[in-house]
Amino acid sequence: MDTQTLITELQSLGLRLDESPGRAARGYENESENGTAHAGAPSLEGRSEQAPSWTSRRGGAGPTEHVAATIGGTTVMVPIHTDHAAASPFVARLSRDGSGVVERDGRALATLQLAKAPRFYALSTRDGVPYPKIALLHGTDVLASTVLQTCIRYAEPEKACTFCAIGQSLAAGRTIAKKTPEQLAEVAEAAARLDGIRHVTLTTGTPRTPDRGASHLADCARAIKASVALPVQAQSEPPEDFVWFERMREAGVDSLGMHLEAVTEEVRAAVMPGKAEVSVARYFEAFEAAVRVFGRGQVSTYLIAGLGDSLEALLATSERLIAMGVYPFLVPLVPIPGTRAAELGPPSAGFMRALYTQVGPLLAQAGLRSSDVKAGCARCGACSGLPGFEGREGAAEPETHHDATIPLRAGAGPDSTSRVPPLAPGHLLRRTKAVPNYG
Repeated sequence: MDTQTLITELQSLGLRLDESPGRAARGYENESENGTAHAGAPSLEGRSEQAPSWTSRRGGAGPTEHVAATIGGTTVMVPIHTDHAAASPFVARLSRDGSGVVERDGRALATLQLAKAPRFYALSTRDGVPYPKIALLHGTDVLASTVLQTCIRYAEPEKACTFCAIGQSLAAGRTIAKKTPEQLAEVAEAAARLDGIRHVTLTTGTPRTPDRGASHLADCARAIKASVALPVQAQSEPPEDFVWFERMREAGVDSLGMHLEAVTEEVRAAVMPGKAEVSVARYFEAFEAAVRVFGRGQVSTYLIAGLGDSLEALLATSERLIAMGVYPFLVPLVPIPGTRAAELGPPSAGFMRALYTQVGPLLAQAGLRSSDVKAGCARCGACSGLPGFEGREGAAEPETHHDATIPLRAGAGPDSTSRVPPLAPGHLLRRTKAVPNYG
């Protein structure tokens, strides 16, 4: 099995971890913040003997129920905490350092390395908040934060997105409701200095204000850029006034994400009834305006396969987006425990491969490659198999798939900026510290 096929299979089916005594890597999840140190603490040593060597994540916004693993030189997010992952035919036989082999039916398929928990997780802010409650490592080189951990729709079942878990980590005490610009600047500087973070993703729950969180995102980006020279992506719903795109760009936002998630109005109304009030047409107006500000390839959108959209609808929308200069970041649904979508299945690997083999060459032909995105989810690429198909010439004949996996339902100044030098690709895999997981 080639690497891209394996990645596609793993992201759909998930992965079981061999926890046999004496060989399993130990990982943190849902632990308390006890034992974290302030950023001014004199040493980070002396913690690794009893500490786990890798970390995973449950609940919250963005990629969750996953572990980051490097397979065949590619870092991907693989579900491990879902019911479907518990029944996966794939199993990872792990050593204590998080390295191991992926097997299926007793046959070794590939080596893998789980991403080490970063050193910055062991610190707390000047005002006493553990760094992982402010921002988390995504993939192996991305710092990600949900700057507003609340959403106007989350608590209302008739409006909430059925697949969203933004409130889970807040309810569990693993994060705080609002991250300040000062906190994010402090964490970003430490993450870059200690762990080689290369870019930052800032997302937000949707507030009631007409800017849809753009003002706070701009303030946070401005503070980060004053502290450390890292590219930043901001993610939000389209603001009522598109002047916010220029304001975010002036504040230091390098790329922008506005996430459709589902592409047909009937599917949107069923699985994300509140967000569906912002029409697909309005999103495309926002995409057009944003590309004029940020440039081709620097605006992206999540498209989640498995929400009910057909293959044809996802392909047609992707082609339209690419023609506009917007990167369609196609990902498989991960049914998150505790959400209304928890009992629903992810899309098949065949469905995802049919998408990737069609959209990847279109991206290449249009000159929109994930490696050219300055920051954010498309730049990281770990939640999708799509980047691995960008360089493939020609497209395979599309398979016939009708995605019905989810039934439709109603209802400081420039002189003080820290410059981060390039790092060897394996840098983050050599880290040995591990600390609790937060959402």
